[in-house]
Amino acid sequence: MFDNSIQFSLNKIRGNLADFSDAFLSDESHGYIYSRNTECISWTEGFWTGMLWLAYELTGDENLKNTAHGLDETLCRRIYEKRAVDTHDLGFLYTLSCVAEYKITGNRDAKNAALEAAELLIKRFHEKGQFIQAWGSLDDKDNYRLIIDCLMNLPLLFWASEVTGDSKYDDIAKKHFHTAADCVIRDDFTTYHTFYFDPETGDKLKGVTCQGFSNDSCWARGQAWGIYGTALAYRYLREEYIIGLFNGITECFFAHLPEDGIPYWDMVFTEGDEPRDTSAAAIAVCGMLEMNRYIKNDKNRDRCVKLMKALEERYLTDEGSNGILKEAMYSKPGGSKPECNVWGDYFFLEALMRFNDPDWKIYW
Repeated sequence: MFDNSIQFSLNKIRGNLADFSDAFLSDESHGYIYSRNTECISWTEGFWTGMLWLAYELTGDENLKNTAHGLDETLCRRIYEKRAVDTHDLGFLYTLSCVAEYKITGNRDAKNAALEAAELLIKRFHEKGQFIQAWGSLDDKDNYRLIIDCLMNLPLLFWASEVTGDSKYDDIAKKHFHTAADCVIRDDFTTYHTFYFDPETGDKLKGVTCQGFSNDSCWARGQAWGIYGTALAYRYLREEYIIGLFNGITECFFAHLPEDGIPYWDMVFTEGDEPRDTSAAAIAVCGMLEMNRYIKNDKNRDRCVKLMKALEERYLTDEGSNGILKEAMYSKPGGSKPECNVWGDYFFLEALMRFNDPDWKIYW
């Protein structure tokens, strides 16, 4: 299933090796632009290495493996030099690079760099409020908050406890998940993007949806993070109540889709000329396929097939683009336009891998 999309994606990745063998992908409206290793300061670099590792596993092509390894070495230097690491996105960065490399090749340098990232990530945990702060200096009272995206950073901590036997990482991941589940998921299973806490008391203050239409709307990519994030939490915690969260968030996602099945950038829109977010669809598919490993749900698998067919038939890029999926949306309130983005392409390829090999050993 989806062999054509797999070959399409692999051709795009191989076509990018000449320009991006020593550099990371930066988004542009119709594809990617060059981003030097010295500019390795974003939250997105791990998605390119993740695509390379997926492509290597699909093909056995040593060139892909060697390119991924070289870029991972850049990320190793970044963590030891502590460049742009005051962020919870260390999970996005190092799970899809160094953890992936360690799982695939056993490289101990990659393992140690990922453990260093986990060590820095747990330092962002606040006892008052019981959460990992998203961005910025830990004494910045205006940034005393979490965001729903961080559910995807927790697997780095669960992995760190698995490989070291030290429960300190696992304990913080659990606490953060329980806090996030209690505040960013609304009673109707829509989600906030971010949630603020009182820095003096840790009390919950307010939910805000920065990259969505309004504070009480439902940002599509955030809802998709909720689907995948709860599936991954269930993978590690196996707590019964997580199943209800996952089901509620998933049903809410599908209840707000337009007729063709690909979400608008905010789920308050179900028709009209607003931009879509193909990356949200790809993330949601990965989350549902992950949960299906533990709790079989034929309806959700059928939904995944339909979403992937919609992406394959209508949203693959044109010949002139070096990206894979078009019409992804980073932040419309921030001025973003529909584009290829590297996380959308990563999750589309991960979904293809999951269909190709249901027993694939995930990086998360």
